[in-house]
Amino acid sequence: MVKTQAKTLINLPPAQVFRFVVDDFVLNYPRWSPEVRSLQAITEGPLRVGWVGRQIRMDQGRRTDSQFRVVALEPGRRVTFRGATDPYLIEYRFEPLGAHTHVTFIFELGRLNLTLRPFEKLIRLAAQNGAKQVVHNLKGLIETELVGTT
Repeated sequence: MVKTQAKTLINLPPAQVFRFVVDDFVLNYPRWSPEVRSLQAITEGPLRVGWVGRQIRMDQGRRTDSQFRVVALEPGRRVTFRGATDPYLIEYRFEPLGAHTHVTFIFELGRLNLTLRPFEKLIRLAAQNGAKQVVHNLKGLIETELVGTT
């Protein structure tokens, strides 16, 4: 199993950060994760437990097409996605820190198949770099677009 996380402090309150990430997920996710070439909501309506999406990604030249579902949602606190067609888990946690938000991004990749096991170290490094990039992109987008909109 590959597990990694990255954290950042966003200079806005949790309600605004949560809204950008969760309430506007379909609109904003491809913006902070540019590897996403296509995102489709399979389930209509807002994100909620059981909501299903489909994404086509291009990661380091490798195209993946996967469905994922929301498996946990605590308004203002966290959202967790689990791959329905691939063994991964992604979680975003939002913690207040004064008028700011501490965001933690967690990525877990389930058991690697035999053909990928020799590359586990490289996969782990790519996952860590990807996690850092996610929080960097999130912080940049949110602070650029939302500062001064309260």
